[in-house]
Amino acid sequence: MPVKKHTFDDLVRIEQVRKIESAKAEDLSYASIQELPRSANGDFNYADFIQRLNTRAKRLIQENTLNDALQQPHRQFIRARRICLGVAVILGGLAASQAVGDYSTLNIYWLLAVLLGFNLISLLLWISGITLNLQSLSSGIVAQLASWLPYRHKKDPTIASLASHAWWESCLTGDVGKWRISVLTHKFWLTYLIAGMVLLILLMLAKQYNFIWGTTLLPDSTLPRLTQILGTPLEAMGLKIPDDPQTVASRIGVSKQDAETRMAWATFLIGALLVYGIFPRLLVLGLSLVMQKWSEHRFKLDLYLPYYIELRQRLMAREVKAEVIDADPLAGVKPAEVTLPPANVAIPSNAQAFGIELDQATNWPESVTCRLNIIDQDSHDEAIALIKNLNGPLLLGVAAHRLPDRGVQRLIKELVDSSNGKPWLILLSKPSAPVTNAREFAWFRLAEACGIPAEHVITQ
Repeated sequence: MPVKKHTFDDLVRIEQVRKIESAKAEDLSYASIQELPRSANGDFNYADFIQRLNTRAKRLIQENTLNDALQQPHRQFIRARRICLGVAVILGGLAASQAVGDYSTLNIYWLLAVLLGFNLISLLLWISGITLNLQSLSSGIVAQLASWLPYRHKKDPTIASLASHAWWESCLTGDVGKWRISVLTHKFWLTYLIAGMVLLILLMLAKQYNFIWGTTLLPDSTLPRLTQILGTPLEAMGLKIPDDPQTVASRIGVSKQDAETRMAWATFLIGALLVYGIFPRLLVLGLSLVMQKWSEHRFKLDLYLPYYIELRQRLMAREVKAEVIDADPLAGVKPAEVTLPPANVAIPSNAQAFGIELDQATNWPESVTCRLNIIDQDSHDEAIALIKNLNGPLLLGVAAHRLPDRGVQRLIKELVDSSNGKPWLILLSKPSAPVTNAREFAWFRLAEACGIPAEHVITQ
């Protein structure tokens, strides 16, 4: 049976179900997944595992009517995005209207400073944030507010809140979140610029304006020179911009402008908004959209979480059928079939076991014989020599109740690097020292750091 390609939305849905199950498992019904088929073989395959998780999640969602709760955070984000874009329209219109004087004049450089200045600052902050990987700079204040408002009730125990937290963590954090919020940021500023430009065009269509400029601190030649610099790309595009006499004649207090000067300034204004505001935003918006899709394509579930470790052992187990050996008291009835424990959860039969600083009270499974317990430098050197010549897979046993420190991590990493095949890690426990979920999670993280596959972590 071919494995279907999973989408980012599938992974988000699985994460939402994980969050809900982790806190509200007792409130859910599991009747629809009792007969969920297992893998046809014991080999772990990521795509196959995700397909089974997705099937399981869909059944739980349908059985427990969770679809509305899972869709709610996405709808809230869309609502927040619309509010942000509405605010951008208002701000863009206000910025343009404030540059229009009381006497049918339009201060050209004040308008460019209001519309393009803030946009330029935002763009520079975004580039700095993306380059330095600082989400607080690359997101923008309004976009961060949109992502922050609906999802901050972390102590809310309801299913809807848990689904919102999972959606927020998947869609608005990490690489996916960085680019998703970047898209919202660029849409905000595009809307701001377009709203301001449209209002200006409508005003200039309905009324005659004189374009003026003035300065107190700068030399008189500064703004005319700036006009020529900004107008160079516009002239290359075939647009006519004010020449030096027209620029000088437009200073505040000079005589009234003619129609040609007004048309040149209007062309310069619209062209500058397009070239220095809208076009750059469109480019970075396109880049952000592409990178968002790429990040979503690369997004993977954290299979080292205990939740996924447990489900892997259940969903990816080899299904083995065997006849009942005992005599059946009912004559003529076909022998029953039973499912044996998951074969890929079992420790490999030819595994070579080594202990990591285990005490005498820590017991190995009956089927495993520990070749060496590493407790000092001599046993460490001996273990390295043995591991380099192993014929079977390496099995490392650790005391699960202990907190893994850097020393243990370095030791396990060295042993793993010395082995030839894929190593295994078994978490051994003892009755006198129960293992907490946090401690178990710490060992899963250590396995990830040491290059031990998630499917090779066994809890005993």
